[in-house]
Amino acid sequence: SGFNERQAETLAEEQIAFLNANLATKSDIARIEAGMEALRQETQAGIDALRQETQAGIDALRQETLGGMEALRQETKAEIDALRQETLGGMEALRQETKAEIDALRQETKSGIEALRLETMAKIEEAKGTLIKWVLGAMIAQTTIILAVVSMLMGPPA
Repeated sequence: SGFNERQAETLAEEQIAFLNANLATKSDIARIEAGMEALRQETQAGIDALRQETQAGIDALRQETLGGMEALRQETKAEIDALRQETLGGMEALRQETKAEIDALRQETKSGIEALRLETMAKIEEAKGTLIKWVLGAMIAQTTIILAVVSMLMGPPA
């Protein structure tokens, strides 16, 4: 349509060259598919490596955490044991102190009771002595009165 044979051939050759340059062949598609497969395998290998690395990191963190927990457990147990010993020591010291105070109070009470007993005994002895004096005095006075009454009843001596 308006081209001479030479122009039409040139145009047809150019279109064929253009199509050949821009259309994919089976070998191009096979090469692309091979590249995609290599990329898929490389990506999968990277994912697998990342998965293994992540799992190793998780395992290491787990071990570190377990180790830290065990260390904390041991440290806490040691602190509890130390506190228990300190508390028991304090309780024993308090028990000893209380026992000493009770013993001192017991001794003080015994001493006070003994002093009160001795004082009471001394007062009883003093009262006994005073009572004996009064009884003797009363007996002497009674004897004197009886003698005087007998003497008066018997009359004057002749």
